[in-house]
Amino acid sequence: MSPIVTSTARSATLDDVPGAARVLSRSLHDDPLFRWLFPDDEQRMARVRRFFALTTGYGYVPAGDTRVTELAEESGAAPVIRGAALWAQPTSNPEGPLVSVRTWPHWGPLIGRARLAAFVRIFAEWKMAAPQESHLYLAALGVDPSAAGTGLAGGLLTAGLDQADSHQLPVFTQTLNDKSVGFYENFGFRCVHQVPHEGVGTSYFLLRPAS
Repeated sequence: MSPIVTSTARSATLDDVPGAARVLSRSLHDDPLFRWLFPDDEQRMARVRRFFALTTGYGYVPAGDTRVTELAEESGAAPVIRGAALWAQPTSNPEGPLVSVRTWPHWGPLIGRARLAAFVRIFAEWKMAAPQESHLYLAALGVDPSAAGTGLAGGLLTAGLDQADSHQLPVFTQTLNDKSVGFYENFGFRCVHQVPHEGVGTSYFLLRPAS
């Protein structure tokens, strides 16, 4: 039986952090960034899940605009989070808490000294590439592989784009997965900049103009 979409994209709460982290880790654990950041195949999924638990729990749920979508595997079953998108409003800074004294002790043990400095440089390059004008920022978008083909990814993205359009804001995001570029282009994004990272891959910076 096909999964049943039980809700449109809704705002996430702190109770949704484990579900959002699980979905994002299942969706993105093979992303070039995470393959470089966590090279051990057996540990990568768990580490990516921890990465997104920190990102959502400290930053994008309390200080951003995290959206989740749920599916029920069959009629009458309890819905389960199968898609998540991490958004930042123009007036918010969800990533501020992620570099605070409170969270910094978590990043070192998770990422490791060998890659921590390089990761910080990549993160800084992402920040420098962001538009100077007011914009909506998409930090991450992921759908559980079990929900592939249900339209969740497009629905989550469209929910943010509709909000941007209502405020006449451009939308900015980045990816190291060249296969994702075409997906975003289908929604009006265009690649405005590329930055290669030695041993990691290339960051593709994507902008959807205000409409």
